[in-house]
Amino acid sequence: MHLAQGLHLGYCTNVHRGETWDETWRALREHTLRVKERVCPRGPYGIGLRLGAAAARELADPARLTEFRHWLDANDCYVFTLNGFPYGPFHGERVKEAVFRPDWSTPERLAYTNQLFDLLAELLPPGVPGSVSTLPGSHKTFGVGADELNAIFENLRRCREHIEKVATATGHDLHLGLEPEPLGLFETSGETLKFFGLYYDRHPQDRDFFRFIGLNYDTCHLAIEFEEPGRALERITGAGIRLSKLHFSSALRLVPTPANLARLAGFDEPVYFHQVIASHGPSQPLRRFKDLPDALRFASGATPAELGEEWRVHFHIPLHAEPGGDFGSTRDHLLGAMDWLARQPQKCAHIEMETYTWEVLPAELRSGDVADQVVREYEWTLAELGARGLAPIEP
Repeated sequence: MHLAQGLHLGYCTNVHRGETWDETWRALREHTLRVKERVCPRGPYGIGLRLGAAAARELADPARLTEFRHWLDANDCYVFTLNGFPYGPFHGERVKEAVFRPDWSTPERLAYTNQLFDLLAELLPPGVPGSVSTLPGSHKTFGVGADELNAIFENLRRCREHIEKVATATGHDLHLGLEPEPLGLFETSGETLKFFGLYYDRHPQDRDFFRFIGLNYDTCHLAIEFEEPGRALERITGAGIRLSKLHFSSALRLVPTPANLARLAGFDEPVYFHQVIASHGPSQPLRRFKDLPDALRFASGATPAELGEEWRVHFHIPLHAEPGGDFGSTRDHLLGAMDWLARQPQKCAHIEMETYTWEVLPAELRSGDVADQVVREYEWTLAELGARGLAPIEP
């Protein structure tokens, strides 16, 4: 939907199952339209569309694409951003490290992302900028050496050329947002600056790179890194990196007491990565665990001093729902990012709520069915944005 200051808000449809185009469109008809009816019944409604590789190939068929465009127009909807992080299946089976494959060292990731921009350019309304989000190059455990890093930079350069070609031909403002994630090739604001700086060191003539390639800032991911949102966002944008999109999301936080660790075991599920980062205090290095089972195994034999002062867990929880008990959330980081955006809304036009974990949430954190949950997230988000002068524009 359209917000004040030229912003666009939507929720990411990766919360719904859908690997083929027919499955994806069915979810839009069955869930997304229900959400629109309740949160934006009379105005243009922005969709953050997740398209996996299979669905993207099928939607590229001209007849299907035309049919979808007609459906968007008939229902007063528009697509302004695509989630291009998960290439393959994202629900109902082990995702974990597979969500980083193929990574940016491969031709498959390049071809898939280029196709997403081709599709997005066909779907965007005039005057609306378009973004695609993607993984942060690769994953630290994949053994990225000099050859792989060179391939990542080369494929990003070629993607930038494709985006520029499509943008020039269509007149759209198009950009790709790389998304830092715990244990991704880059995960903190400092590693982000280093990654982009390395690219520019190797391609100093590519001055348009930062016009088309930027960052998707996920408030869950940077909160898990114990970063302060205003400082992190200023570091990133102050270095000339474009803020392609803001992901509004929230994660678990807890003091690692025996009771809390026993409860945390209930969040261990087999589908998604749930990286854990432990803080031992402001002057001590962070301890990182690849996944929640690794952290729980470590905890079973660790002393209180070894466990640290606070754990933050990559488990997306609904924006409106605190986990209760002795568990907290990283909502303060999300609110800090909202404060930053309210001060300088020209820095980022795209906001996407992303809580893809509905199917694996503990029952006490679910709000009715998935559409009910998304509506409650909208209600919370719109109230907070409205308090900061970023309310929806009335039709």
